[in-house]
Amino acid sequence: MPATLQDALGIDEPIVLGPFGGASSIELTALVSEAGGLGSYGLYGYAPDRIRDTIASLRAATDRPFAVNLWLPTGDEVTPADLDLRPYLDALAPQYEIVGVEPPTPPAAFLPDFEAQFEAILDAAPAVVSFVYGIPAPDVLDHARRRGIRVLATATTVAEAAALDAAGVDAIVASGSEAAGHRVSFLQPAEQSLVGAFSLIPQVVDAVRVPVIAAGGIADRRGVAAAFALGAAGVQVGTAFLRTRQSAVPESHRRAIAGASDTGTVLTRAMSGRLARGIPNRALRDVETRGLVAPFPAQNWLTGVFRTAAAAHDRGDHLSLWAGQSAALATRSDAAEVFAELRAGVPR
Repeated sequence: MPATLQDALGIDEPIVLGPFGGASSIELTALVSEAGGLGSYGLYGYAPDRIRDTIASLRAATDRPFAVNLWLPTGDEVTPADLDLRPYLDALAPQYEIVGVEPPTPPAAFLPDFEAQFEAILDAAPAVVSFVYGIPAPDVLDHARRRGIRVLATATTVAEAAALDAAGVDAIVASGSEAAGHRVSFLQPAEQSLVGAFSLIPQVVDAVRVPVIAAGGIADRRGVAAAFALGAAGVQVGTAFLRTRQSAVPESHRRAIAGASDTGTVLTRAMSGRLARGIPNRALRDVETRGLVAPFPAQNWLTGVFRTAAAAHDRGDHLSLWAGQSAALATRSDAAEVFAELRAGVPR
């Protein structure tokens, strides 16, 4: 087994950028990699050609290792043929009207085929691929190894981490319930898997053989030092980088993070149909008040129509304002400054 996370992933600093589905940028990913960490880019919803183009753009921006991230299919995803969308479209009609878009016509599919997405990654052969929402199948791991691609996967409980370790991934992200965005639990429902980082990290470290990357609530050198004291081999940081000008979020999202407090986030299924942590806004409250949320990924597609329009016009009240519980510590607007602050907490 590698002695350090740096050995396992071919990086200089044990700092990983959280992969932002829908909010990743080439600039931010490359900046973290160029600084010696592991830049990450979320590929949720990307078609194969777009995946190849994105990885080519990342390679043009940096010759350092970077990771791309995919969501594993869980088997309970609905398709357009599985449900009548009309009640959900009616429930979201006020959101479409406010941002000035027409209610959408159901697509042929809500998501690209996972096998085709993964094939595109194999063709492009990035240094690292990371997965959420499950255990990569043996053939996925085998194909990645043959192409020299290291594999990360994410756990929200000790049992999930042990299962990933047994499967043979190269490192495990232990994601505490403080983390921004989707709760990527897969052995038990997300609501039953809300373990805080201080409890999760040392137990995962004790349960697995591979390096553990701590995630959730880490935004400065103090969080990094705490993660290493708990036995982690590295950290993954999302919200502190999301706040910076190099991320792809609209300015209203950055302002929401800058104005958040330690009690300023909620767990909700309103925006995607899966449990996620973010800052409440008008759209989220309206969907929750109406009480009608389509199953994943239908809800994510339905809200994505007005969220895309809202992003184009920087209307924060109709975005998914993903943020973690340490958002108030995300005070820096430049990603290089965030990286330097995190690096100061790494034991030397």
